[in-house]
Formats: sequence, structure tokens, C-alpha cells
Amino acid sequence: MMKSIITITVLITVLIIPSLLIALETAPRISDREIVERLTRLEEGQKNLEKRFDDLRSEMNSRFEAVDKRFDILQWMLGLFITIALVILGFVLRMQWQMHRRQTRIETILETHKDEIAFLKGLIEKLLPPKGVL
Repeated sequence: MMKSIITITVLITVLIIPSLLIALETAPRISDREIVERLTRLEEGQKNLEKRFDDLRSEMNSRFEAVDKRFDILQWMLGLFITIALVILGFVLRMQWQMHRRQTRIETILETHKDEIAFLKGLIEKLLPPKGVL
């Protein structure tokens, strides 16, 4: 029994290992010159990418500056509108205060007139002869 297991194991090993070795591919030899050429191309590509990034960065900065200018204009406009609104509100409040002052003055004058009319009415009633006399 032990011999059969060893035989099967050896047989499987003999059949599988060569197929695994065939699956490995040997890489072609690259010369130093080809390595240097590829590295120089990579370095040039890297420089081109850095230049593109710098261009994009400068374009983004110019756009941010344009947006900042627009926000500055918007800030000035908003400040102007708030100032105008506060001036109008102040004008309306002053007009209301003045009208309230006038109303209180007129009310005091009317109260005084009412008292004077009541006094005069009382005098007239005293000066009139009684109703059954004439």
C-alpha cells in the first residue's frame, strides 16, 4: 500500500512539474542602451506631465482670481444695497416718529378745546334764563 502511494506521488510529480516549468516564460535580455533610452523617454514624459500640471495650476489660479474679483464686486453691491435699505428704514422711522409727535400735539390741543367748549357750554347754560320763564 505504501509503495502504491509513493508511486502515485512520484508519477504526479513527474507529470505536473514539467508542465509548470513550460508555463514559465523567459524574458528577453534587455541591453543597457535600451534601458537608458527607455529611462530618458520616461523622464521626458515626466517633464511633460509636470509642465501640464503647472499649466493647469496657473489656469486654475487665474480662474480663482476671476471668481475672487466677482465676489469682491458682489460684496460691494451687497454693502450698497444694505446701506440704502438702512437709510430708507431710518427715513421711515423718522417720519413715523414725527407723525406720532404731531398726533400727540393734536390730541392735547383737541383735549384743550374740548375742555374750553365744555366750559363755554356751562357758562352759556348759566346765562340762559330757565325754560318756563319766557
